[in-house]
Amino acid sequence: MCFEVDCGVHEEAGQNTVMDLTYPQEAEDFRVEISGWLKDNLPEGWFEPGFSLNEEEKAVFNREWPKKLFEGGWICATWPTEYGGRGLTTMQGVVLAEEFARARAPMRGDFFGDTLVGPTLLQWGTEEQKQEFLPRILKGEIRWCQGFSEPNSGSDLASLKTTAVLDGNEWVINGQKVWTTQGHHADYCFLLTRTDAESPKHAGISYLLVPMRQPGIEVRGITQPDGTAEFCEVFFTDARCPADNVVGGINNGWKVANSTLAFERGQSATTGYRRFEEEYRILAKVATENGRINDPLIRQRLMEYYTKVQILRVNGLRNLTSTLNKTKDMGTIALGATNKMFWSEMHKAAMELALDIFGPESMMIDSGPASGSWPGALRDRRRDGYPVSAMMSSFFFSRSETIWGGTSQIQRNIVGERVLGLPKEPRPK
Repeated sequence: MCFEVDCGVHEEAGQNTVMDLTYPQEAEDFRVEISGWLKDNLPEGWFEPGFSLNEEEKAVFNREWPKKLFEGGWICATWPTEYGGRGLTTMQGVVLAEEFARARAPMRGDFFGDTLVGPTLLQWGTEEQKQEFLPRILKGEIRWCQGFSEPNSGSDLASLKTTAVLDGNEWVINGQKVWTTQGHHADYCFLLTRTDAESPKHAGISYLLVPMRQPGIEVRGITQPDGTAEFCEVFFTDARCPADNVVGGINNGWKVANSTLAFERGQSATTGYRRFEEEYRILAKVATENGRINDPLIRQRLMEYYTKVQILRVNGLRNLTSTLNKTKDMGTIALGATNKMFWSEMHKAAMELALDIFGPESMMIDSGPASGSWPGALRDRRRDGYPVSAMMSSFFFSRSETIWGGTSQIQRNIVGERVLGLPKEPRPK
């Protein structure tokens, strides 16, 4: 393997090791294939400076692009061929993600299906479940939402109260979930339920695939301060799903759910930094234009953001190396545990910096990047007559990033207890 990243400094026979960031030749050949396909299939002028689509053109693009992706075999391309994927290697999948990120081209149809429940089914699902759901996920025929958190079960997810009782060949579900992103659009929910009240809380949980379009399920949007409402609360009242829709076995849902969370936290190892890098460029440009770059504190915060983005990039390469070489040490294990905490807190500080750079203009409706690509800028809106700037929407969203996918506080406990071996935090008896 000619791809190796070592962020430490080692001395052997008076020589320091040098980081080799070279990809294998076959990966670079594949990169040429992907970039060529993107140039042939993206709208004319896409790569030219200042390119943009009007509303009508956007509608056409959003309607036609998923079809092109499917025909090109780029959706879930690392999945095995027997389930509709192309069977790409890990390295090929990385290069694919990098080229789409470089071109700023949409790559997935449904994050929850493509990135979370799909890989979970590949790892834990029965053959019948894989055959039923994976091709439909790949084709974009069904949309998914995640039913984990509850009003009193967020960070302590294993304390969940939603129940599922087997009634013949169906599960009967009762309870409430909250922060269910895109629940109002979803056809299915991958749901954590308590199926054994007598077992220890981690041992009595099952992972179910529940149809959302049924009388026993009510979805209510939760409107945020900026008027967006992609979060929902979901109420289950004698809702039902087939008995065979339990993933990974009855009462084994905690292990399955941790696999799903690992997929959520481990995606985009070598591409995730790119959106932050683009934000940095925008912030530096605006600060230069409006004179705030002359403030030494602004310059210091900009360079701190840039430095952390580069750390994120290199750490992603380290994780990729350990995956390809099937090597894990305490360093890479710690990175896996801290990565989500690192980038979310980094970005929260960056959006505070953005407000200081843009100043009062951040409150204007048309503030922020013209592309509208900042996180949170294009989310569902449910408050008529309440326009909010993309900048402010992104700022609000950055506060939530330190919560969803594992709060920073909980991540610190995990690192302290499981990585560093520190004494465990006292638990209520």
